[in-house]
Amino acid sequence: MLHSSGERDLRTLPKAHLHLHFTGSMRPGTLLELADKYGVHLPDALSGGEPPKLRATDERGWFRFQRLYDIARSCLRAPEDIQRLVREAAEEDVRDGSRWLEIQVDPTSYAPRLGGLTPALEIILDAVERASRDTGLGIRVLVAANRMKHPLDARTLARLAVRYRDRGIVGFGLSNDERRGFARDFDRAFAIAREGGLLAAPHGGELSGPSSVRDCLDDLRAGRVGHGVRAAEDPWLLARLADRQVTCEVCPASNVALGVYDKHEDVPLRALWEAGVPMALGADDPLLFGARLAAQYELARRAHGFDDAELAELARQSVRASVMPEDVRKRTLADIDAWLAAEPGLPEADGPPLGRAG
Repeated sequence: MLHSSGERDLRTLPKAHLHLHFTGSMRPGTLLELADKYGVHLPDALSGGEPPKLRATDERGWFRFQRLYDIARSCLRAPEDIQRLVREAAEEDVRDGSRWLEIQVDPTSYAPRLGGLTPALEIILDAVERASRDTGLGIRVLVAANRMKHPLDARTLARLAVRYRDRGIVGFGLSNDERRGFARDFDRAFAIAREGGLLAAPHGGELSGPSSVRDCLDDLRAGRVGHGVRAAEDPWLLARLADRQVTCEVCPASNVALGVYDKHEDVPLRALWEAGVPMALGADDPLLFGARLAAQYELARRAHGFDDAELAELARQSVRASVMPEDVRKRTLADIDAWLAAEPGLPEADGPPLGRAG
């Protein structure tokens, strides 16, 4: 990544990546190769080499976004495809300075082609273990339910996620269009997950306003909120998030690509920062939005005027909100301090080995 003299390279800033969806982490070139392998016809929006033009603030736009995502997912049909996707996502994260990745997946979506729900999850977890071993990146998994499906499906997923907790599952999420249904319909699934020791990390405050963030806190007892940016519209809610130190997984490039905000300067990073709400910048779906992890920090620098000390604190917030083992956390925080202490424009000293997933 280019950086002018006087600015530190954001790709060498150690950080944790807490909001990345499974299929959406795919490299565009990999999608083209897998589509060719399986004879899947890709629409121009996925085959043109540029991120598609998206706007999901109306029902039709969200349907189009989901359709593109589903077509991409249909190209993941064999264990070796899953292994390739996770390894490449890990390689991209390492290149962007990530020390830790918590990747989100709904195994239900892959089950029909991978032999069923449990085999699909085991294939995914095997791929995560292998990618972590091969790249040195600590990787864990959040299992996410789909709010467009029946809440009983979510309970099944929550039980499965708890059962595989010792294989690297650390959290339970809720994704898809938050304008549909009620968070409280999924309260039992989240109770199962929390009682099983998993972090509650549902999506909220992206396509819907502050009320959806409140629902995540009140009905699902969220420890982190996926997105959460619309909380900026409610000062009382911002104060509540800050008081509880609930981290919002903010995805600036995604917010603009989906039309939640018209331009990068409109994403309320400063409002959350000044209210004391911790944030973890994430890439969401780089396949569709075209920007990976370090680019989110670059947006904070360019569009919101975050200086290097503030960017280092954003990285610390991501690390604190992660489920890193304590020794990895301490080492990563020390390496962030070292990044900030280094002279701008000079290469930072190599840090110690990255944390590995067990």
